[in-house]
Amino acid sequence: MYGAVAAVKDMSLTVRRGEFLTILGPSGSGKTTALMLLAGFVVPTEGDILIAGKSVAAVPSYRRDQGIVFQSYALFPHLTVRRNLEFPLAMRGMNAAERATRIDGMLERVQLKDLGGRMPSQLSGGQQQRVALARALIADPPILLLDEPLSALDRNLREQMQGEIKSLHREFGKTTVCVTHDQEEALTLSDRIVVMRAGRIEQTDTPEALYDRPATRFVANFLGEANILENPGFEVESDAAPQSGSVAMIRPERISIAVPTAPKRANAEQCQSVTGILDDMIYCGPLRKYHVRVGSSVLIVREHVASGQQTFRPGDEVRLHWLRSDVRFVAV
Repeated sequence: MYGAVAAVKDMSLTVRRGEFLTILGPSGSGKTTALMLLAGFVVPTEGDILIAGKSVAAVPSYRRDQGIVFQSYALFPHLTVRRNLEFPLAMRGMNAAERATRIDGMLERVQLKDLGGRMPSQLSGGQQQRVALARALIADPPILLLDEPLSALDRNLREQMQGEIKSLHREFGKTTVCVTHDQEEALTLSDRIVVMRAGRIEQTDTPEALYDRPATRFVANFLGEANILENPGFEVESDAAPQSGSVAMIRPERISIAVPTAPKRANAEQCQSVTGILDDMIYCGPLRKYHVRVGSSVLIVREHVASGQQTFRPGDEVRLHWLRSDVRFVAV
């Protein structure tokens, strides 16, 4: 509780041994508070936290055997890279020779073996992130907690570090809980994703299931883009049966775009087809994003750019088609 506000409410979650679980949500969803509860920086006002079957709700952070990587890296600015890595080992009483051996191995693993004598201020953002990960892992904790670990990096470096984190997780097999607001990061890294909203869990599943079969309108819109077909001005056809209080949804990349006179697809009997007028085209490098007005709706279409592909312009009449099996129904 923060005053009268419950930052996390009715949260029940099991993290499986060795899995990479990401808590995903917008600002104010409660995801960071959930991580702080796991880390021991916040004490729950009710409920319990169990690790390996033992309650740790009242155990302070420094007594929990876990590695933590903060958004700001939180490296000791007055210590060299080696001394940063040595600190958690010395705190555990490891002798000097064993500390040196372990530090050498970890520096080589994170590709920093020649930078052990540098201060954190002499490192790039990506190098500081590697040091923070190495320090969290070097004492071999059973649990690794990551707080927005890549938010301070530029896009290209973020993608590189996503691959590095995934590789480290495969190698060390640590039970990892990561908090982020970055959907791409969550989809790339996670075995499972917990989507939070207003302090509660909205849906938990694998990245593929969450993206392809979102349970609610919020999840569909937050995890990628979604065309919500609510009163679209045409009858929506689907192989799935709508549930009470649900609305139809289709992902933009599931929709194909063509000229109205294009030959019908071989599987046309499995498709729905509508015509519309192109409102806008946005070039995104490997993708083109089309906004097509159909009836009272504007549908988003994402198409991979390919050689010789026809490009449509605002004002063009186009035909859209999609498989009826790609239409999902989500709770409002």
